[in-house]
Amino acid sequence: MELIRNIAIEHSGYSVFAGVGERTREGNDFYHEMTDSNVLDKVSLVYGQMNEPPGNRLRVALTGLTMAEKFRDEGRDVLLFVDNIYRYTLAGTE
Repeated sequence: MELIRNIAIEHSGYSVFAGVGERTREGNDFYHEMTDSNVLDKVSLVYGQMNEPPGNRLRVALTGLTMAEKFRDEGRDVLLFVDNIYRYTLAGTE
């Protein structure tokens, strides 16, 4: 959270958060943290919930990467977060 805030405020950059296999509550809490910090306009949130098929969860990280590449191509500073890399790997093996 602090890193996302610093990128947004100190560097006028963007962050992409790809939540692979997240719980609804976790995604909701994170959304409200971004709103409370006034950085939601500088953050893209992509989620694939735990109860979704493995293919959907796997594509969340790739979707986040595509979004980050778009910001990069526009000449913006961007930071990509993938949470949780273990769940991403697990989805790829299912």
